[in-house]
Amino acid sequence: MKIMTLNCGSSSVKYSLWDVPAEVKMCSGIVERIGIGSSFIRHQAHGKETIYEHNCPTHDVAIKLIFDFLTNSKHGVIKDLGEVEAIGHRVVHGGQKFTYSTLIDDNVIKAIEACSILAPLHNPPNLSGIRAAMNLIPNIPHIAIFDTAFFTSIPSHAYIYAVPYRWYEKYGVRRYGFHGSSHSYVSRRAAELLGKKPSEINVITLHIGNGVSITAVKKGMAYDHSMGFTPLEGAVMGTRCGDLDVCAALYIMEKENLSPAQMSNILNEKSGLLGITGKYVDRRDIIKAAEKGDERAKLAIEIECYRLKKYIGAYAAAMGGVDVIVFTAGVGENSPFYRAKICEGLESMGIEIDSDKNMQAIGGGKESDISGLHSRVVIYVIPTNEELIFVRDVMAILKGKHEIHS
Repeated sequence: MKIMTLNCGSSSVKYSLWDVPAEVKMCSGIVERIGIGSSFIRHQAHGKETIYEHNCPTHDVAIKLIFDFLTNSKHGVIKDLGEVEAIGHRVVHGGQKFTYSTLIDDNVIKAIEACSILAPLHNPPNLSGIRAAMNLIPNIPHIAIFDTAFFTSIPSHAYIYAVPYRWYEKYGVRRYGFHGSSHSYVSRRAAELLGKKPSEINVITLHIGNGVSITAVKKGMAYDHSMGFTPLEGAVMGTRCGDLDVCAALYIMEKENLSPAQMSNILNEKSGLLGITGKYVDRRDIIKAAEKGDERAKLAIEIECYRLKKYIGAYAAAMGGVDVIVFTAGVGENSPFYRAKICEGLESMGIEIDSDKNMQAIGGGKESDISGLHSRVVIYVIPTNEELIFVRDVMAILKGKHEIHS
């Protein structure tokens, strides 16, 4: 059986094709710069990478291009699209309605549209990809895998805000949670590496990329999460501000005569590390600038790592202790500097990194134990594998079961 995964952003589509139940990835890739010109596909199959420029003004064109590459006589891995038996689609926000992965129909599409107000940067392009794929291959199961599903186990005292309760009852204002497939995968994988059941350990997972989120996973179940009603809350991110006194935003809105939409754009697109440094989003650029004496780059690093350190301490307290810390995603997997900076000063909590092991754990898709000799907490670098979670969820749905998060 061949199962495909699609992860559609506003100007990109990531994809992969898997042979199951062996869980062998046959190919993967990404189409970038959709709708903005100079678009191209980066396709990996048969141990080779192919880059091909092709104008993709819409997601329909991009996904058609992907399907053409899957069946291409030179670069493809299947003879025709009839071999694809199901597609798993990433959907960022499922609100309170979707607590597990779901077979997509017209009612599901309408419900995802209704949730778009909660994730305006993510759900609309997710839906564009769903519609495009369903138009091109309509007669197979299309399944939505929700980022928010993993967090349905979070207790009410952790997800309810201290605002008028009717906001929750009437409008669904509460903490949700994002990067769920990533946190689910790496927390379970950490248990496997320890030879334990997920129910036997407490894990803090740090997904650090352009977007950043931290999850407390207590005995195999999500217990708390740094992101909130939207992905804006929590840690400092590439362009998102993270935790902020809402009155600061209201004050600036009044002073500069900004609309809610304008302020939302500033907090989501022009804040975070970009807001602090004035010009950098990529941590590699920020580190280089800091090494050259850029004071705001230094400040950005201090602020980000300090916030993450606080979350580790808070979640360890909330769970009554932590057994494992996992670093994942682009920065978490590839930056020894950030990992060391985040864990610095946590030795009293039994958290100690081995400097040599940490420096050796750089990319390559390798799992690494970077714990110090006397560390009471195991510290792992585990490359995330959200696509594998998609595939497993699709298989579960096809077998008539709920997905693995529920």
